[in-house]
Amino acid sequence: MKTMLLRGARLVQDGCALERDILIRGETIEAVAPPGLAAEADDVRDLRGLYVSAGFLDMHVHGGGGYDFMDGTPEAYRGVCALHLRHGTTALLPTTLAASRGELLRAFDVFERCRDGFPDGAKMLGLHLEGPYVARAQCGALDPAYVRDPDPAEYRALLDACPHILRWTVAPELPGAPELGRELSRRGILASIGHSDADSGEVEAAVRCGYRHVTHLYSAMSTIVRRGGFRYPGVVESAYLYDELTSEIIADGRHLPAALLKLAYRHIGPRRLALVTDAMRGAGQTEGESVLGSLEHGQRVILEDGVAKLPDRSAFAGSICTADRLVRTMVTLAGVSLPDAVRMMTETPARILGVADRFGRVEPGRAADLAVFDHEIRIAMVLKDGAVRYENERGAAPCFAADSSAVCP
Repeated sequence: MKTMLLRGARLVQDGCALERDILIRGETIEAVAPPGLAAEADDVRDLRGLYVSAGFLDMHVHGGGGYDFMDGTPEAYRGVCALHLRHGTTALLPTTLAASRGELLRAFDVFERCRDGFPDGAKMLGLHLEGPYVARAQCGALDPAYVRDPDPAEYRALLDACPHILRWTVAPELPGAPELGRELSRRGILASIGHSDADSGEVEAAVRCGYRHVTHLYSAMSTIVRRGGFRYPGVVESAYLYDELTSEIIADGRHLPAALLKLAYRHIGPRRLALVTDAMRGAGQTEGESVLGSLEHGQRVILEDGVAKLPDRSAFAGSICTADRLVRTMVTLAGVSLPDAVRMMTETPARILGVADRFGRVEPGRAADLAVFDHEIRIAMVLKDGAVRYENERGAAPCFAADSSAVCP
């Protein structure tokens, strides 16, 4: 069985960034130790001057590299996974949009055929369904033509058609949504609150029905409103109020300004807050036109200012960012320590999804899925199952940032 020894990179984990040697045997991490690990290996890499972490885990991604999972082809699945792996993501959740039942079933079928993955692409841990059971007033970039209330006959048929759904984003105030939440909980699927006009009372009721997560905090959701002079908090405030809820943010530096990134980090914290790209097919591009959703039924969008926008520029339409940009934004724009920013892209999403026993940390016995990067969080190398799947041909600057994020407090 082939062995690989990674020497001297600073392991970003547990609030620290300390030099470690990592021994990999086959597809698994065998040892993690201070520099000088006495071990022979078939392949030895000197990574001194670089950082290493668990591979990034993106729990909300629609597309990238010119492809969307809703295209419903193996080529699209491979293209999306390959683009995101080159930016440090070793595992992700393909995410569907509000669509017809037939189009959702087609996406399920392709996922089942491709779920073992591609050598050059991120692993696909399961599916995330975003809609179609969302509030019309909070559609955002979802096509309102496909938005509807939960129908037990339909959602049970969809759940039965694909045993690998890991999360489902629903507006919990809709008729039938409480029952759907209980059904998802019964099946071990993460029930997420999103694209919702719920007030805090409805969110509290949703928590009792099994809803445990908030989809892209601040985006397409209610906040404080006044009715008859009285104020009522919405989903945004509920994300801070209820400890049972975890949340995710699109930290591309466009969806949320620095002040809101700092607020979410400070008061929800890295244990309950995950970073997600919410990337659409334009991820990896910078400008031009693209399509949100499938090529047949998707919506035209404009790529500019580092984000995707609806044609009338009235709202964003998903992001064009990658996981490395999320981490970089949290460090440089929000002032978050490197270990905490990495945690929100690795360990925290793994725990939220219930896969923390396999992913999210660099420890003996876990999958050898690693991201290697420099002090500017530029990806230098990506390993998946113990093999180098991507290496930056330009090389990464081998130096450490001279700040408190690079040391153990």
